[in-house]
Amino acid sequence: MRIEKDTMGEMQVPDQALYGASTQRAVLNFQVSGLLFPRHFIRALGIIKKASAKTNLALKLIDEKRANAIIAACDEVIEGKLDSHFVVDIFQTGSGTSTNMNCNEVVANRAIALLGGKFGDRSLVHPNDHVNFCQSSNDVIPSAMHIAACLRASEVLLPALEELAGALRAKEGEFKEVIKAGRTHLQDATPVSLGQEFGGYAAQVEYGIERVNSSLPRMLELALGGTAVGTGLNAHPEFARGAITEIAKETKLKFCEARNHFEAQSGRDAALELSGQLKTVAISLLKIANDLRWLSSGPRCNLFEIQLPEIQPGSSIMPAKVNPVICESIMMVSALIIGNDGSITVCAQHGNFELNVMMPIMAYALLQSIEVLGNASRNFKELCIKGIQANRERCAEFAEKSLATCTSLAPKIGYDNAAKVAKQAFLQDKTVRQVAKELKLLDEAELNRLLDLEAMTKPGL
Repeated sequence: MRIEKDTMGEMQVPDQALYGASTQRAVLNFQVSGLLFPRHFIRALGIIKKASAKTNLALKLIDEKRANAIIAACDEVIEGKLDSHFVVDIFQTGSGTSTNMNCNEVVANRAIALLGGKFGDRSLVHPNDHVNFCQSSNDVIPSAMHIAACLRASEVLLPALEELAGALRAKEGEFKEVIKAGRTHLQDATPVSLGQEFGGYAAQVEYGIERVNSSLPRMLELALGGTAVGTGLNAHPEFARGAITEIAKETKLKFCEARNHFEAQSGRDAALELSGQLKTVAISLLKIANDLRWLSSGPRCNLFEIQLPEIQPGSSIMPAKVNPVICESIMMVSALIIGNDGSITVCAQHGNFELNVMMPIMAYALLQSIEVLGNASRNFKELCIKGIQANRERCAEFAEKSLATCTSLAPKIGYDNAAKVAKQAFLQDKTVRQVAKELKLLDEAELNRLLDLEAMTKPGL
């Protein structure tokens, strides 16, 4: 162990740890869950500290030698080389100050080492005076939340949703001529094509992409430059613009300075909005996964209108059983995201005066939702959607048996007579076509025209 100091005095720190006294205090104070900020939040912190050092150098606020050492250390943070030194529990101070100081100390000590000094030598690089210069935890943590969320949405979530939508559109085309029974209220309804159902699923995912994209402009606004309460105290007037320009270059995303720093630090509305859109996407996927479970249920004692890819045994006791495991995975992911949105909703309510004080768990939940939803969407596409096959004979059988086909007779024979046909067909275990023909309610040509199942799926044509 070595001794490091902060404004509260001395602390023992593990010899090889890059963090210092402030971080060690937080490690001891917050032994709660073992949950740590995810990799991409740490990456975002590194991006902020690097951009800040570059800007402070350009503004001649720190010297070149010190700035270059900080920048080099930040590159290692961005690349994930120093992740093991970020050790503070998520359930900590609501501003995230402990994690901001964890980053400041890691960057400072790594920069000190690069300059040939000993850990803790603040005369070389000071975690507050140099690494954190022109910043506060109160503008760094919300900015890191936004940067990490936008990066992972663009890198993981949106590409995965686009791939999923594309796979569903491909199935729409493949199944466009497969006519099947429609169902409303889980009861027989007029025919649809299996392609139309999959087209509906594709549209849900495409709308989800639009929803996520629509929320990102607010997430691209960064609080950086507001410092403690949004006034920008202790920050150079050109700092925010310069640092955020550097962040945009580093990430290749269009980050900009918050239009109102007081809103950006006291409210978390943009993150709440994005979380709500993620929840909507998750519920869309839940609907799709549930439909696929029902449509594939069987194989002998249920619908079995489609067949899902068989990817693993489904039971430890029932031989040959295969379950819709990818659909079930999607359902659990959806439940997680709904729960995360609930947490984020509570967190967003705690923007007390000039600062939200529940940011760490909010950032954790938001990034987890983005990551898991993106990974699950790609998995859904690869291991489920792409391999779905239509059981065409089964679909045709159910479409013909559906009592709701009497609907197309109603304009010609009346609603009451059409209902009588359907009820008689049910009691006699016959099709609507058979009973209508027996009752001679229409001539055979007209009956066949009205009961053309494919035509029922395209009434406007």
